[in-house]
Amino acid sequence: MSIVVPAEKSELVVEDHPEWGPFGAPLFDADHARSLSRVGVIDIGSNSVRMVVFDGAARSPAYFYNEKILCGLGEGFAETGRLNPEGRQRALVALRRFATLCKGMGVAPLLTVATAAVRDAQDGADFRKDVLDQTGLAIRIVTGEEEARLSAQGVLLGWPGAYGLICDIGGSSMELAALEGGGSIGRRRSVDLGPLKLMGITGGKRAIKAHIKARIADLKAEFPEDHQRLFLVGGSWRAIARVDMERRGYPLKVLHEYRMTPKAILETIKYIAKTDIETLRAQTGTSLERLRLVPLAAIVLKELLRQLKPRDVAISSYGIREGLLYEQMSEELRQRDPLIEAARHAEAMSARIPGFGRKLYHFVEPLFPQAKPAKKRLIRAACLLHDVSWRAHPDYRAETCFDNATRANLGGLAHWERVYLGLALLHRYKSNREATHFDTNLLTLLREAEVQEAEILGRAMRFGAMLTLEKPLDHCYLEVNRRRKKLILHLLSDAADDLFGEVAQARFGALALSMGLTPAVTDERSSR
Repeated sequence: MSIVVPAEKSELVVEDHPEWGPFGAPLFDADHARSLSRVGVIDIGSNSVRMVVFDGAARSPAYFYNEKILCGLGEGFAETGRLNPEGRQRALVALRRFATLCKGMGVAPLLTVATAAVRDAQDGADFRKDVLDQTGLAIRIVTGEEEARLSAQGVLLGWPGAYGLICDIGGSSMELAALEGGGSIGRRRSVDLGPLKLMGITGGKRAIKAHIKARIADLKAEFPEDHQRLFLVGGSWRAIARVDMERRGYPLKVLHEYRMTPKAILETIKYIAKTDIETLRAQTGTSLERLRLVPLAAIVLKELLRQLKPRDVAISSYGIREGLLYEQMSEELRQRDPLIEAARHAEAMSARIPGFGRKLYHFVEPLFPQAKPAKKRLIRAACLLHDVSWRAHPDYRAETCFDNATRANLGGLAHWERVYLGLALLHRYKSNREATHFDTNLLTLLREAEVQEAEILGRAMRFGAMLTLEKPLDHCYLEVNRRRKKLILHLLSDAADDLFGEVAQARFGALALSMGLTPAVTDERSSR
């Protein structure tokens, strides 16, 4: 892969380092890497210029810093073929700020990429030179097909093994890519369906709709398979999803993994058409600059739904920036579970006894003999996270745990799973939900059986945390006897007998009661 790097201040040099990837140096020291060194991406789009600094778990990077400026570089491009002069100046100011911030944060490496507007503009090369001269940032131009691939890789960062179509809408272009399952990316295409490009079409709304219809018909011919799921990437899609959330009264305001049916989206598009922009801004907190692009994006989305006929639509907050990280991951790293990796990293960084979460998982596992792998990963994640919020004030620790789980910027976590995980962690620190301050409407995302199960898991962790030993299973273990309707604690050592004091007994009893069982204790020390 070719890497654009600065040599002297006034020129661009292309050097080939195929083993390095787009960042100019390896991000991951080895296939088994767990942590990511601080790394930055500046994404210069047709509408926005954004800087993201990643840190944390290698497979599930956290957003150490995230800032966006809506510059509108591509505004008026259809008429002039050049970057918007005001947007160009705003972008230069933003990029100077970003370069200074990254230097202060010690971010290295830092990759700067640009998409459709800079790629296609007559003065794109001049803009790149100005940026290099004023900031020292060398811009790498991303082709349309490459943009589609990187966006698809960003989706895979959050959904390993995802299948369906990804559709990434920017200010000037829209990219489509097929996810074929198992991390494989198929056909890719870039078309001129960004709202800023559509604004330049003469002939009014009828001409715009005809152009959109024709372009999407071409896409349909190139992607003829029955793709059941459509992943939406891009700020205009997210703005539509925010409106959908408000219209439906959806309780969890997390865009990533937000699911919509085509029917619901069409209702939201009707709602957008009849609602003034100021009302939408007040309802969603979306900027006016973004909202003015939404009506055109909504027309594109409506036609996508009509022709591609997906059964399920999901919002992805991960796109080209995350795709650049995914590109440099080894296959071994890509196959790891992003939720478990993030939880493991949080435990290593914040828990009082790192490593105990894995032992706690094996201790509570007998309580869930029928759990399928998807549920077991949630139980495992909860155990890894059971002690990472211990620094919170005791009066608010339970709510902090719930908020951290439900609102965390994590991939690989459906909305109902966020609530399940948050509820379990709440009960890790509090035996009941009375006097806890969280939106109880969130529980509507769970079935009643899942609410009860999360409560049992929380109580089990609350009890198991009192047996904080290097290897708790060497000292005691749990057994569920449904025939005798008993939850049995088997004591195996003198240490377990000492630890099973008054408070531990009360928590054990509360755990048994939540399971509809009678607590029982068996002393097996004499048989060992």
